Amino acid sequence: MNRIPTGKLFRTSAGTDLVLGRTFRAPIEDVWASVTESDRTARWFGPWEGDAAPGRTIKVQMLYEEKAPWFEMRIDACDPPRRLAVSSLDEFGGWHMELLLSETDGSTTLRFVQHLDTEDGIGEIGPGWEYYLDALVAARDDSPKPDFDDYYPAMKPYFDQLAGEHGGRSAPDPSP
Repeated sequence: MNRIPTGKLFRTSAGTDLVLGRTFRAPIEDVWASVTESDRTARWFGPWEGDAAPGRTIKVQMLYEEKAPWFEMRIDACDPPRRLAVSSLDEFGGWHMELLLSETDGSTTLRFVQHLDTEDGIGEIGPGWEYYLDALVAARDDSPKPDFDDYYPAMKPYFDQLAGEHGGRSAPDPSP
């Protein structure tokens, strides 16, 4: 299947933001549950365990990655049902991400923002988040999980080109 990338890059004072979005015909509280409740995150990303509170660290399993690894993720901020900010550190560096939700007329928009220190590897990172957000859509719709081969390497040139072209764009307001 031919997937179309949606991600955008925006330069900020701290680096670059990768921004992707999806819209759901559902109340904000239901979408919030899909991205914060372990049994629901397991359907599209992986389960988590621990005391999920700001300043705390939880363990998250990436079910759809090779060997389904567990890793630690710190909850940096949580403002239900509108904002969740998390961070983690792995062999590839630091990951700083936010999920921002807003609701209008029965539809909820989810904006995923990854705050990047560098654009190195964006050709791999962008397709990965496109895949996971489409997996979220599929989990919510009870449709088949997407195939990662439809995202990578097909979307790599798109994201690599974004990194080369985005130049002076400024970041959108991160609040929903």
